[in-house]
Amino acid sequence: MTANKRRSVISWLFLLPSLLGVIIFFVAPFFVVIYYSMIDNPIQNNFVGFENYVTVFNNAAFRQASFNTLKFSLVSVPLAVALSLFLAVVMESRIPGKSYFRSFFLSPLMVPTASVVLIWQVLFNYNGIVNKAITSFGGGRIDFLKSDYAQVVIVVLFLWKNLGYNMILFMAALSSIPKELIEVAALEHASKAQTFWYIKVRFMSSTILFVTIMSLINSFKVFREVYLMTGDYPYSSLYMLQHFMNNTFASLDYQKLSSAAIIMFVVVSVLVFIMYQVENFYGKDVEG
Repeated sequence: MTANKRRSVISWLFLLPSLLGVIIFFVAPFFVVIYYSMIDNPIQNNFVGFENYVTVFNNAAFRQASFNTLKFSLVSVPLAVALSLFLAVVMESRIPGKSYFRSFFLSPLMVPTASVVLIWQVLFNYNGIVNKAITSFGGGRIDFLKSDYAQVVIVVLFLWKNLGYNMILFMAALSSIPKELIEVAALEHASKAQTFWYIKVRFMSSTILFVTIMSLINSFKVFREVYLMTGDYPYSSLYMLQHFMNNTFASLDYQKLSSAAIIMFVVVSVLVFIMYQVENFYGKDVEG
C-alpha cells in the first residue's frame, strides 16, 4: 500500500464514527420520514403516493400555520439582518460607551427561555407594564397576545434575542475587510454610502448569507416562546407550523406529520438555494 493510500485509509477511519453517527441519526430517519409520508398507516403499510401531501395541503390548520410562519419569517428575518448590520456599523465607529452597548445587545443570549417568557408576560400582559403606560396616556388596555398585535410582540421578542449574536458576526466581517480598499475609496473621493454598498457589503456577502440562514432557522425556533406564553392553541396569528406539528405528533398522526415535515424541508431548501445563488452572483467577483 502506497503512502497516499495509507493516509487516505487512516483519514476515513478517523471519519468513520462521525459518518456512522450522521447516517444513523440523520440520514436514515430522513428516509423513514419520506417512507411514512407515502403510506396509509404504519401497520398496513399500503403505498398511497402523494395522497398524504394532498390531505395536508387541504388542511385548514396547516394552511393557517404556514401563512403565519411565512409572514413572521418575511418580517422578522430581514429586520434581524438589517438592524444587526446597522448596529455593527455603529459599533465600528468611535462612539462613547461602545463596550456597554455591546454588552446590552449580547445580554439576551445569557437569559434562559423561561425568564424571557416571564419578562414578556410582565411587559405585555393585560395588566402588564405596557398597558399601564397606555392607560396613563388615556388609551385603552390591549390583550396583546390575543389580538392582532400578537405577532408584533413576537417579532420584537425575536429581534431582542437575536440582534446581539448577528451583530457580533457582522462586526467580525467588517474587521476582516482589507483596509487598503477603504483607503483607495477615500482617495477616489467615494462617499461613505458608496464605500459601504460597493465595498463593505460585497465583501460581507457570505456573512450576510450566513446570518440570513441562521435568522431563518431561528425564526422557526420562536415556537418555544410562543408555546410557553400561549400553549398548544394560541391566538390565530400565533399558530405556527411548529404548533401544527406538535399537535399532530400528540395525536400520533405520523403520516400527516411526515408529509408536513417534508413540505417544510423542501420550502426551506428552496429558500436557502435561492439565497446561495444571490450570494454567488453578488459576491463572485470578490471571491475571484
